[in-house]
Amino acid sequence: MPDWLAVIVLGIVEGITEFLPISSTGHLLLVDQWLGRHSTDLFVTVVQCGAVLAVIVAFWGRVVELAVGWRDPRNRDYILKLVVAFVITGAGGLILKKLDFKLPERPGPVAWATLIGGVLIIVIEASLRNKPLREDVTWRIAILAGFAQLLAAVFPGTSRSGATILMALALGLNRPKAAEFSFLLGIPTLLAAGGLQIFSALKKGETIDWGMVSLGVLVAAVTAFVAVKWLLRFVQSHTFVGFGWYRIALGVLILFFA
Repeated sequence: MPDWLAVIVLGIVEGITEFLPISSTGHLLLVDQWLGRHSTDLFVTVVQCGAVLAVIVAFWGRVVELAVGWRDPRNRDYILKLVVAFVITGAGGLILKKLDFKLPERPGPVAWATLIGGVLIIVIEASLRNKPLREDVTWRIAILAGFAQLLAAVFPGTSRSGATILMALALGLNRPKAAEFSFLLGIPTLLAAGGLQIFSALKKGETIDWGMVSLGVLVAAVTAFVAVKWLLRFVQSHTFVGFGWYRIALGVLILFFA
């Protein structure tokens, strides 16, 4: 398969799966094996920035409201909670980097994280049945969402969006608001991760195929926009249980191929 076509396929997979609670890492691992490739961490991380562009467009009204109306106490409080959650993740990520933490290269840990995450979705949704859920993001939710992102970074396959949404749900936030906070928190988180990868690669003198990376970013942006808009409509009247069963099936599939 030509490189450009493989990049398009990977961009589509990244865009669809990045903000759905189903583990983009698990899907990219399967597709990578199917394509007979081995995508670099740089490519995977930077392509995620395309998904971020989609979120900015999808939430443009909300982003402008927060930016322009930051003097409003409610907006300022929300922004501070996003900042604190991001700082927790960023600080934890820098500590891990300082300790020379390495992600597992084998698919087994990714498979188990994907599978266990699916079970947790089903369990948490069952515990929420018929319970009233709040619409306001508390400081407890914001702080633990930051740690949830860090957990997803340590255990690839956990799903960044899945971890933050699940944490917010478990603490009583309703599904649309949990998805919104998770998506908006992903903007600084994924952009920072992408920027750090590029800086590290340039510092090491690595060659970057900007044409292929740009193509992947563009494809991921378009597909992520569609996925985000769909999910925002979906959570208005559905639970995440279906995603839980899907993750379990995906985890088993990865273990089988592994």
